[in-house]
Amino acid sequence: MSSDRQPVEDPGAASAPPPRGGAFLLAQLGAHAAGRFGERVGELGLAPPDVGLLRMIAMEPGRSQRSLATDLGVVPSRVVALIDNLEKKGLVERRRSAEDRRHHELHLSEDGRRALGRVREVATLHEDDLFAALDEEDRARLTALLGRIAEQQGLAPGVHPGYRHLPKRPR
Repeated sequence: MSSDRQPVEDPGAASAPPPRGGAFLLAQLGAHAAGRFGERVGELGLAPPDVGLLRMIAMEPGRSQRSLATDLGVVPSRVVALIDNLEKKGLVERRRSAEDRRHHELHLSEDGRRALGRVREVATLHEDDLFAALDEEDRARLTALLGRIAEQQGLAPGVHPGYRHLPKRPR
């Protein structure tokens, strides 16, 4: 007797249409877009979480690790590990706060600013590739509609919710 099991065919499965709802399409496109973006920034030696942190630090130089943790919705120790990685790569600098010597301020290094510039170029190409099927008017409308949905769902502007689910990095 063979231990190989053959799948049992469901007679109704062949007639079931593929999912076509808007939520499914958003999930499908989101997974595709995230994967492609990860590949593209990976060529720069970065991961998508690195990119988000660099962007957030660039937008508010001197911010603390604690403020990043609050904005990302993660525990501060998680941000410490992420910043440690960026500091090792020479992209972020921790500087003692002049106001409170117990705290550090986060700043992009010169290499960090250059890396973020390359990321912006990659992100523009990524978005152009992803939205190639749309004209400028459709693209602007889709972006506005997605922004309304994100706002209604209570998503923090500019913060990817994936930070909450990042695996812990080995020490």
